[in-house]
Amino acid sequence: MTFLCAGVLSENNSTEEPLRLVGEASRCAGTVEVKHRGEWRRGVEASYDWDLGDIAAVCRDLDCGSAVSGEDRQGFPHSPVWSIRLDCVEKSTVTECVERTDSSSSQALEVECSDSVRLVSGSGLCSGSVQIWNQSWTWLCEEALDLQGAEVLCRELGCGAPSLLQGAVSPLGLQTFHCEGHESALMDCPRSTSGTCSSGAAVNLTCSEPLRLVGEASRCAGTVEVKHRGEWRRGVEASGPWVLRATAAVCRDLDCGSAVSGGTRGGFLQSPVWRIRPDCVKKSTVTECVIGTDSSSSQALEVECSDSVRLVSGSGLCSGSVQIWNQSWTWLCEEALDLQGAEVLCRELGCGAPSLLQGAVSPLGLQTFHCEGHESALMDCPRSTSWTCSSGAAVNLTCSEPLRLVGGASRCAGTVEVKYRGEWRRGEAFGRWDLRDTAAVCRDLDCGSAVSGGTRGGFLQSPVWRIRPDCVKKSTVRECVMSTDSSSSDGLDVVCSDLLNRPIISLSVLDGPSEAQPQGVRVLLGSKFRVKCSVEPQFPGGSFQLLSPSVDLAQNHTLPAVNHSAHFLFSDTSPAHKGNYTCVYHLQVFNHNFSSQSHALQLYVGSSDSHLIFKVLVTLPLIVIVILLLYYCKVRATRGASEAPEVELELDLFGSS
Repeated sequence: MTFLCAGVLSENNSTEEPLRLVGEASRCAGTVEVKHRGEWRRGVEASYDWDLGDIAAVCRDLDCGSAVSGEDRQGFPHSPVWSIRLDCVEKSTVTECVERTDSSSSQALEVECSDSVRLVSGSGLCSGSVQIWNQSWTWLCEEALDLQGAEVLCRELGCGAPSLLQGAVSPLGLQTFHCEGHESALMDCPRSTSGTCSSGAAVNLTCSEPLRLVGEASRCAGTVEVKHRGEWRRGVEASGPWVLRATAAVCRDLDCGSAVSGGTRGGFLQSPVWRIRPDCVKKSTVTECVIGTDSSSSQALEVECSDSVRLVSGSGLCSGSVQIWNQSWTWLCEEALDLQGAEVLCRELGCGAPSLLQGAVSPLGLQTFHCEGHESALMDCPRSTSWTCSSGAAVNLTCSEPLRLVGGASRCAGTVEVKYRGEWRRGEAFGRWDLRDTAAVCRDLDCGSAVSGGTRGGFLQSPVWRIRPDCVKKSTVRECVMSTDSSSSDGLDVVCSDLLNRPIISLSVLDGPSEAQPQGVRVLLGSKFRVKCSVEPQFPGGSFQLLSPSVDLAQNHTLPAVNHSAHFLFSDTSPAHKGNYTCVYHLQVFNHNFSSQSHALQLYVGSSDSHLIFKVLVTLPLIVIVILLLYYCKVRATRGASEAPEVELELDLFGSS
């Protein structure tokens, strides 16, 4: 049998593996030691704290089971150590991530991996197909476990109770492992029959995450607590500020709804806590991102998730297909909501008013939810009929972002304000704010591209919401709000390209009648007409440019805006005037040039009255002649049927002449 074990010779290798765990009875638990430059030394973290995802890399390289716990522990004799770059180990082997710098420390990395069981190919450390160690890793067969065996296995891996067990419980009770439930490891349970099989016939197990929210009436709101190394403690952020995107990870791991709010709150008793890395939880489970160092704090993470509704597969937390909790998450069917129901749902999720509602409003008003609009949650609304359907027939909802620009001349310019935890506050940048961050504000407001933006002082000292600039480039502004309470006299000023209102275009004929047509106006040949460009009062000055069907006709038509409008005159209308006309408003404001374009207005060209009279005088006699000829032919044909010889004679005579 060929396998690699730290500190042991393998059949195909004549040297030791340069990684081992020492100080414990098991080869899969102990203090990390690395052999580098021919010398064994303790391993310590090089650049940031050691979390469970990094520990999983050690377990992987040692061919041990799943990562159970780990910590950066002190109290060792001060001696030379090897520094390990933890941002490297998830993609490379641990020994490839040793930094070539000599340093000394009294710290060490303590690691515990499961010794004889692991879950593979799952979404995290607490789910996957079951493998057991039997001189090598082999698949655990279907019908090998009962629920008590699954509970033992989940507990051995440092996870919560089993939430899903597929292909395990035998209808005849002929499972391989006969656990009573109190055992500390699956291999401690009495067992019978062979557990070896192919991967396609293996047990699939999902254990719940050792994570909970406490202190509120709902399981989806409260103070974050994590179970690590067998102990429940409050969770606090570790190496960066906690934003709503990190809160969404907690909601995801608890199988709750969408993230509504979350952040750090003080005022707790000083006690040991588990630190959680916010930058880690976006890609991994929360428990994988726990840092095992002992520390105390009077702070905690407070999280609120929507309890019974969520939006999935959207571009952010305020858009997606609607799901409702009914013992499990089910899709909300088309025609299930009206606009009032959508408003309640958006408000429940901490978002703005609904801006797009697809496949929802029933033409007969037969929606599932009958909301009045004042309800705090969708499930508070009276409801009828079933809402269960497939994803392809689900309601798609987009709520506007709870974001606005105030104090400017347009909704696309001004000071940034964000609504979070039900309160509008100025936004303050937590870090350097550049034009790319401004572009994120313009994007969320549907205001075009960024023109200018940055931090400005001089505001009254008041509570603000801090915004992470490094976050908004990939997420919505609301998802990047830090909910720690702080006050400031600074704010963010933003100007977007869609600053100007859209101009209005209209057309009138000066010397004759006109006829309204779809999307435009019909004007007679030879007439005079006027195109008016105007804009709602917003800024003084500016100019209007008229774009016409022909460059020659336009003659570079640009006129200054007088009383927010300009008039363009055309005489002797010809077929060349036919086509689309558009007004473009140009203005310089805030030392930047802006422009805004109107909808197109189509001009149809028709004939004048004189042309019509001429056509009538010419064509009317021709029409009369044609009618007389047809009548004459009909009479002749009738006579020909009764006087055939005479007709033949007449034809002959006509032919001879």
